[in-house]
Amino acid sequence: MSTTTPLRLGTRRSRLAMAQSGMIARALERVSGRPVELVQITSEGDTNRASLASLGGTGVFATRLREALAAGECDVLVHSLKDLPVAPAPGLVIQALPARADARDVVITRDGTPLDALPSGARVGTGSPRRIAQVARANPRVATHDLRGNIDSRMGRVRDGDLDAVILAAAGLGRVDAGGASVPTADGLHIEPRGLARWPTAAGQAALAVEIRQDADPQLRAWVSELDDPVTRFAVTVEREALGGIEAGCHAPVGVHVAVTGEDVRIRASVYAADPASDVSVDNGLRIPGFAGLIEEYIRGRGSGAAVDSAALSGRAREIGSDLARRLLDNGAADIVTREASPTS
Repeated sequence: MSTTTPLRLGTRRSRLAMAQSGMIARALERVSGRPVELVQITSEGDTNRASLASLGGTGVFATRLREALAAGECDVLVHSLKDLPVAPAPGLVIQALPARADARDVVITRDGTPLDALPSGARVGTGSPRRIAQVARANPRVATHDLRGNIDSRMGRVRDGDLDAVILAAAGLGRVDAGGASVPTADGLHIEPRGLARWPTAAGQAALAVEIRQDADPQLRAWVSELDDPVTRFAVTVEREALGGIEAGCHAPVGVHVAVTGEDVRIRASVYAADPASDVSVDNGLRIPGFAGLIEEYIRGRGSGAAVDSAALSGRAREIGSDLARRLLDNGAADIVTREASPTS
């Protein structure tokens, strides 16, 4: 590969996507010594203002980008992992999952009133079925309203009084501000983080996925692999395996989060029903002796060009995720997912 020709990194055009892609571009420049240019690609999710659920939910932002990568319009893609379908894209591979950011959701308000204390009829903006369910459990007195648009427009609806609160991902706020904002995005507003113990977020939330073609130049594959964080890969593989195992799509409100500390793994997952009394949740801790050895083996294999999804680390994560899915299904999640995925009209 030429040492002067820029690597082309495909990205959506939104402020958040550009900030995230800029972070990866700078990291890729450091490891490769090559310039990296951003190639802006417009997806259906960027131009169609209908609700994400009506557009098909997961994957609506990724399809056009993946077509561009497969067609050779760019060399690398950066996605928010939670936007990607669980099933792999033919001919493509997620070669790196950099270290995850803050996976929590945050509530943005004008005056700092906690979500649980908002008065009856308060208007809370979110387009996520999971977040809608979680808001209802935290405070059944409020009303949720569908919300699309970029971070700035969502903040604007709180500032101008159209909404009393919006729910956003903490990682998105942090990355936008890290992208060079002269004034913090939430300036003048109040941020309330929601704890993951009671408010698990979307599978893969706060993780970025760096995707390349399976037939990519081995040198490019090696450079991208340098950005990969094995602990993040393990955690999000568990989460996404569980999501796929219960066959949950965009109409099934599901939260799942995996935290790793040393050899200890904490798993929290909830599938939200129409009736809160029928919710199905798992809160489980397990210990994985020799976890550090799995990490070392994974790094060695990755460096040799071995497929990242065939490593023992990935296999162990899939086993745990499959077991989590079985537990959720055995406890009634199958009925919830089937009902939520069925058309209502």
